[in-house]
Amino acid sequence: MINRSEIECWLTDMDGVLVHENHPVPGAAELLQQWRDEDKPYLVLTNNSIFTPRDLSARLKASGLDVPESAIWTSALATADFLKEQIPGGSAFVIGEAGITTALHEAGFIMTETDPDYVVIGETRNYSFESITKAIRLIGNGSRFIATNPDATGPSADGPLPATGAVAALITKATGREPYIVGKPNPMMFRSALNKIGAHSETTGMIGDRMDTDIVAGIEAGLHTVLVLTGISDQKEIDRYPFRPHEVLNSVADLLNK
Repeated sequence: MINRSEIECWLTDMDGVLVHENHPVPGAAELLQQWRDEDKPYLVLTNNSIFTPRDLSARLKASGLDVPESAIWTSALATADFLKEQIPGGSAFVIGEAGITTALHEAGFIMTETDPDYVVIGETRNYSFESITKAIRLIGNGSRFIATNPDATGPSADGPLPATGAVAALITKATGREPYIVGKPNPMMFRSALNKIGAHSETTGMIGDRMDTDIVAGIEAGLHTVLVLTGISDQKEIDRYPFRPHEVLNSVADLLNK
């Protein structure tokens, strides 16, 4: 196990780690500045595939955090990256927002409702019965089934909302086909992030707030894992799992140089 001082690059989750309900977590701005001062490559990761990196960069800036869009890696980008490797210049029927459609367009994909190579389910607030029906029929006719992330619910001011995983489960029930999921906890999302910044797993740290996505994927990708307690996990949650993060910290403020 490497010492934290030997870490050359960082991956960090966004919600619950750097921001909490659109407010910066104390220490987050200082940590980002520390990485810039030390010239350490980093990426901010999110399983949310609704937004483009530009949208997220603007959202973080409004929260008081300066993160360029080039330093943001979403499940939508990871999905587009994966599909481009599988079938360059392929086609897809997409249920999702600008995050996934823009990423696929930039990866050279064509959006179509006629015999697509892939049916891709991403995050959206506008699921329609018609588009879900179309997805079910296309998968039944042989299109490969992909989901950007497995999250069953997402947060809102009024409580949980159904998310990608819930809609994918509906389609699975109707087709008998499970999607291939690219986002966390698939370590592929971390490997594509490492490739983007030219990092090596043995000298990269991952900061997250969820045992079931961030930490397990970080461990499987061979990263130094740091769980912070500013999101949804507490000691009771940690004890439920058979694996452990390398470090448990109160917040990202504990990563600041003293």
